[in-house]
Amino acid sequence: MLSAPMLDQYVILVTTILLAGVGALMSLSSSSVYAQSLNLGPYYFALRQLLFLAIGGVGALVAARLGERLLRGFGWVAYCGAVLMLLLVFTPLGSDAGKGNRSWLALGPVTLQPSEFAKLAAILVGSIYLAARREDLGQFRHLAIYLGLYGVVIVMVVAQGDLGTALIIGAVLIAQMWAFGIRKRYIVGLLAAAGAVVAAAVVTTPYRMQRITLFLHPEADPEGSQQPLSAIYALATGGWWGTGIGGSRQKWGGLYDGAQNDFVFAVLGEEMGLVGTLAVLALFTLLVWAGIRVAMRSRSQFRRILAATITAWTAIQAMLNIGVAMKLLPVVGVPLPFISIGGSALIANLVASGILLSCARHEPAAEEYRDASRRSGPPRVTTVVDGGRRE
Repeated sequence: MLSAPMLDQYVILVTTILLAGVGALMSLSSSSVYAQSLNLGPYYFALRQLLFLAIGGVGALVAARLGERLLRGFGWVAYCGAVLMLLLVFTPLGSDAGKGNRSWLALGPVTLQPSEFAKLAAILVGSIYLAARREDLGQFRHLAIYLGLYGVVIVMVVAQGDLGTALIIGAVLIAQMWAFGIRKRYIVGLLAAAGAVVAAAVVTTPYRMQRITLFLHPEADPEGSQQPLSAIYALATGGWWGTGIGGSRQKWGGLYDGAQNDFVFAVLGEEMGLVGTLAVLALFTLLVWAGIRVAMRSRSQFRRILAATITAWTAIQAMLNIGVAMKLLPVVGVPLPFISIGGSALIANLVASGILLSCARHEPAAEEYRDASRRSGPPRVTTVVDGGRRE
């Protein structure tokens, strides 16, 4: 079974559909209370999420059919578009969407978070650049250009006050460099520099320092640490089988607006229990496993880097979100892929899965299987010869 030529495609497709389905279900359950508190009706966020799911699904289907040449062109267009949207956040079109960070674009009734699209755009252009200059990256000048492509995005995201998203992009950069095989001394040096910058950003910003303090000493401010503690209560209350869909108690108070994004895994655990959380973890594990197989089996250097980095992005972001919900990490404010409320994140995740599916379709075994299927198709009947005798 593991050697089946189409296995990776099926695993990526099925796990993405199931995770998106769980996300659609949880969008209704986790957001209903918060929506009503805003006098928007219990289905407001859920219906918006379904709309974004449809848009992202179409985008995934289109991305899955793109060849390498079109993916390369799409990468540069996406990067330029993402940078432009990040710049527009600093204009009157920018908004904090009530979250504190000025990270959104308000375009009439539609609100977008450009940094979510910038993650995928940076992955694409990084893969394009690395694949095109494999022999040149020993020279610092070419490596500096590559780091600059990511640096432009990271600097603008940090300037918007979104350190959590910047950390994700930085982690993806490190994963991409490691997957490509860039010299370890460059990676270690970049890690050291990034650690110093992040430490400075935390120490010089009171609310970020407060998150670290509350993580280490939640008893110092019970009100400030209410959401992380409520997430633990939710997971503990769920037991084996959970309280049932819609039965979460913590979303009515303790988790408040975090129930639908940063702490959606806690609501999922409370309503679906340990069995439900393990099932979701198994789906992410299968998706990451298939992504690694695609990266290892790809003949194209570009697809190899791209598949590995998209897989790393999904794994890193899922681990960070789940780690926060389980109080293993301080609050960093990143969504759970496919499941948290957020149209920009959902569309970006689905398109990324479509690109991963495109890479899987071009595995050597998959291409050989499709070619053999075309050659050995059912015989075509061109004439019917009646050999019977007529009288």
